[in-house]
Amino acid sequence: MTGRYRRAGPRRAPDADADGAERVHPPRRPPTPEEQRDALLAYAFRALGQRALSAQELRARLERRSDDPELVAQVLARVQELGYQDDTQVARAENTRRGVGAVRVRHTLKRRGLDEELIQDALQTRDPAREAEEVAALLERRWPSFARKRDPQASAFAFLARRGYPGSVIWPAIRAFLAAQDQEPDWSGEEETD
Repeated sequence: MTGRYRRAGPRRAPDADADGAERVHPPRRPPTPEEQRDALLAYAFRALGQRALSAQELRARLERRSDDPELVAQVLARVQELGYQDDTQVARAENTRRGVGAVRVRHTLKRRGLDEELIQDALQTRDPAREAEEVAALLERRWPSFARKRDPQASAFAFLARRGYPGSVIWPAIRAFLAAQDQEPDWSGEEETD
């Protein structure tokens, strides 16, 4: 028979031999400390292979796998010593993500457990001109969906603010975009300042 279904045959217990006799498994011995360390180290490498993790995130994952805090600290130190985990790299990677502003980067790095000093260092390398270009590109790409809404400017502002861009970057970009589109901006929702 072809396909995904197997031919039904006599069922036997999972721990039974071909003749139906029950298999006897020897009892498992507890893993040695070296085996525990190697298994936890292998898990750390697999976790870091999927995504760059901060030290706090990796520690939390390792603590879910092991009850021994000394073993967790030892594995974390070894992974950092080998250069597989570095909070500076995590901050740099998050900071270079396109389509998110400084506010969101700060929030994400804080949530991921990085030090405030490291967050400040990462944010100081952000280029304000690049942020303005990203906002303009997002407006260009998303404006057709904003234009269908009752208040497209407010929708655009809310979208960009959720992405983490400050108002000091968003409003000039909206004004420039509308000027390029030959549309008159509707500033009725914006408070006037004298």
